[in-house]
Amino acid sequence: MRIEYSKGERASKELIMLQREASEATSGRKMKVLLIYPPDWFPSEPYLSLPSLTAVLRQAGHTVIQKDINLEMWDWYFSEDFLKKVLRRVPPQLDRLRKLSKKRDLSAEEMDLQLSLCDLTRQRIDELIKKAEMAKAIIRGETFYDIDRLEWAIQVFREVTSVISMVYAPARICMPPMETDLSYKVFVSSEVMEAVNDTQVNVYRDVFEHLVKPVIEQEQPDVVGISIVLQQQMFSSMTFCALIKQHFPHIHVTIGGNTVTRLRDVLPQSPLFQYFDSAVVYEGETAFVQLVSAVGAKRSLSDVPNTIYKDATGVHTSATSYAEDLATLPPPDFDGLPLDKYFVPTKILPYLATRGCYWGRCEFCDHGEGYTAGYRSKKIQDILADITYLRDKYGAKQFHFTDESYPPALFRKLARGLIESQMGIVWTTHMRFEKSLLDDQVWQDAKESGCKYLHFGYESGNERVLKLMDKATTTEIMTKHLQLTADAGIWNHCMGFFGFPGETKEEAWQSVQFLEQNKDYVHSLGFGTFDLGRHNPVAKHPDKWGVTAYKNPEWDLALDYYYTVKDGMSIEEAERVFQEFERKHNPGWDLRLFIREYIFLYIARFGLQKLPDLQYQAAKIVGAAPSLAGKM
Repeated sequence: MRIEYSKGERASKELIMLQREASEATSGRKMKVLLIYPPDWFPSEPYLSLPSLTAVLRQAGHTVIQKDINLEMWDWYFSEDFLKKVLRRVPPQLDRLRKLSKKRDLSAEEMDLQLSLCDLTRQRIDELIKKAEMAKAIIRGETFYDIDRLEWAIQVFREVTSVISMVYAPARICMPPMETDLSYKVFVSSEVMEAVNDTQVNVYRDVFEHLVKPVIEQEQPDVVGISIVLQQQMFSSMTFCALIKQHFPHIHVTIGGNTVTRLRDVLPQSPLFQYFDSAVVYEGETAFVQLVSAVGAKRSLSDVPNTIYKDATGVHTSATSYAEDLATLPPPDFDGLPLDKYFVPTKILPYLATRGCYWGRCEFCDHGEGYTAGYRSKKIQDILADITYLRDKYGAKQFHFTDESYPPALFRKLARGLIESQMGIVWTTHMRFEKSLLDDQVWQDAKESGCKYLHFGYESGNERVLKLMDKATTTEIMTKHLQLTADAGIWNHCMGFFGFPGETKEEAWQSVQFLEQNKDYVHSLGFGTFDLGRHNPVAKHPDKWGVTAYKNPEWDLALDYYYTVKDGMSIEEAERVFQEFERKHNPGWDLRLFIREYIFLYIARFGLQKLPDLQYQAAKIVGAAPSLAGKM
């Protein structure tokens, strides 16, 4: 099933150019824009949305301040300043529990929390401060490559975030893995609004006061843009939006990003719209530049494509959409981001050469919802020129090509181009198992070009299920791919799931058996269960798949649904298969590292011979073995 790209009346390039010229002629002044990437995500590399927008805004003559608040927040959490703030919150938290105990009996968890808070002394905090600063030094320096020291640092981050959780309880703050929970439902507008105003659990209010508000006071921006990529970022983003409108009501606040695009049908009616002025959906470069110009000229946003906006008469959705011409876009601009502060010992820069997926037919996938046009790619000479520019400007030798799935022909050209230009970089990207790449020379070129780590969409090892998904690959092709990458010294990571509609339990275990049979070539896994996403093909054609979705009207921000099936495993049965897989699988897939950028850097440094050291060893780690469930 090909993705449908029918989202608004398509604006022509000529119309966009006319609107751009009109905007520049009437804008009156160049604007100052503050771009924010909000928490929560692991701070190992910049997210590409801010540098991409920064490049086109600066090209248009606007002043841009880009702030990775996610990175700055984690850096602050593991600091003396924040941990002393944690200590100051202990007495009021104990007082809250004492008052609560007068109204009702405390739960076992609340009583445990009381005891733990009593142990949270100045001496304990002083010890944590020293450990946290040492942990940050480890991950940012050469000691990172000592697996025992790195593992110790990661455990310190968990220890510190568990202590932070005590004073913001019942919120739970966790890193890594990224599992912060404010004890509210992120898929219900009313609960997001309650979380925004909850001064006990909402740590992002403190993040705003310490990291966002001072920047706004100093820079006095005209427009603030917030990029919401993950749904979990709704809590921090809406908190920032609400507090900006409270303290700086004259500033135009706009949101964008993947999650905003996926919620485009409900945002116009959502009470959350009181916290911001506009939303940019789909691709944002042209739309955001025109929005900034329109705000500067005090013009209506009605002619700005890909936009939902409010004015005195209500909330409106732009009638036109626009897909970027990749040949006209400048390379991302990382100036202003503290590249030396990410939680890695060397810079990793993201770069995107394509938009959309060249295949675009997987029945479980809704990535196409982020675009209003089909697959597009930059020309190979422009890709190589951009990589050279970024390498030389930022002194970066490590690159993450964040394309949804790197096209086979372009993959070949990229590898040859990197070799012929003697680029001298190492890189990682995401791929499908393709018959056209089963050539020894392809993988010799990939190895020589610096390819170190590949994410593969495995999904299933059963032929019938692969056909149901329209993956257009076979177990024979996958086996050869895995062997070729392993022989070339390239780490392969297989992503899969159980429970695609119609899949039986027996077929799910055949998928597991395929992996076990190829365990000598499969380096790591990321597994889960099928989600009925709001926009994926199965959700759009439920009768075809024998699926019945249950949509709770109160869960207005839900991005996936509970469902039942006529044939195959239910959600609960798929979960049980997954849990059994967690208990019984090749122990070589339980890794001491489960942060993808960390594995990439280790393989780039040591090659595959480091694999035994990366595998889980009970004697060297505190706690349970890391799960295979989506940790990569």
